[in-house]
Amino acid sequence: MRIQGGQVLAGGQFVEADVRVDDRDGAIASVGADGGNGRSYDARGLYVLPGIVDIHADAFERQLMPRPGVGFPIDLALQESDRQAVGNGITTLFHGVTWSWEPGLRGADNARAVLTGIEQLQPSLGADTRCHLRHETYNLDAESEITDWLGDKRIGMLGFNDHMPSASAPPRLRKIAEMAARAGLTVEEFNALVERLRARAGDVPGSIERLARAAGDSSVATLSHDDMSPAQRQWFRALGCRVAEFPVNHETADDATRAGDNVVMGAPNVVRGGSHIGWVSAADMIARGLCTVLASDYYYPAPLLAPFRLAADKVAPLAEAWRFVSERPAQAAGLGDRGALEPGKRADIVLVDAVDPLRPKAVATMAAGRFVHMTDASRFN
Repeated sequence: MRIQGGQVLAGGQFVEADVRVDDRDGAIASVGADGGNGRSYDARGLYVLPGIVDIHADAFERQLMPRPGVGFPIDLALQESDRQAVGNGITTLFHGVTWSWEPGLRGADNARAVLTGIEQLQPSLGADTRCHLRHETYNLDAESEITDWLGDKRIGMLGFNDHMPSASAPPRLRKIAEMAARAGLTVEEFNALVERLRARAGDVPGSIERLARAAGDSSVATLSHDDMSPAQRQWFRALGCRVAEFPVNHETADDATRAGDNVVMGAPNVVRGGSHIGWVSAADMIARGLCTVLASDYYYPAPLLAPFRLAADKVAPLAEAWRFVSERPAQAAGLGDRGALEPGKRADIVLVDAVDPLRPKAVATMAAGRFVHMTDASRFN
């Protein structure tokens, strides 16, 4: 199988070349001139890019519960999310499955059911779909079960989240009515639950430490979420947690990047030109060298759009900007077999029409050597 005549991102630059894929193992066989016979895809006029590796994606929750209290079956939600993902060039997808102290959408039963759904559907999905377990650290009763999941290799990444409402919490964590509705509780019931959990605050650090050790023993990458200070990032780093998601200020991100940690920001932040909640600008963080990874967060099209927006705004050339959604997130997740178009790596490839550079389109997506999305079949011979 050959992808011919496109502008291929290889070795950090764009070159007109052919990419040959080995159908037997779904790997890239060669990048360069190729005069072989057999099936081919005409990529003239298209960018040929490494497939997007999305390590923080929770938009699937909107397929599960598009309105508070309105639920749909997990298999339908995961299949629809997969179609949106591959249609936007995402070939490796980590669903951010939150297991919180809250009941409802982010409760224990739903977390177990979504993880099982991912495992059962994975062979039939287009993207390589995995679980990024977003563990709410006050969910202390879940520690033993999560430890078992880590040992059984059921989790692809483990994130440490703290969305406990408080007067000192960031503004988005003060939406008590919204959180209560999502949990299926009255505001009074929700507040009573929060007060019971606050009484166990002293047990939280030890639980995080034990889970971090269990993740390390199973070679599962860990992430801290919404770090609010360099001291907080340093504490997590000492536990082997080398990925910081959405640090809330430049000082914390600077501490992370100076130590060689990966810093994840939202691709929607780049596309929209800023944070929807008034926090730091992802494009500004990239310009300062304080961000290494972009993720879809709540909007699957964003990782495809963001690198082209960065290039158009002259924040970074496209060849460099694309690394934020391919090579670097693959490295952060410990996936050395993807993220770049090199012989021997997985043939995860997205072919992009960028005639309008601010509205790039995934014309075709290949995952492990198999086309999983195609809009123009006339290019396939």
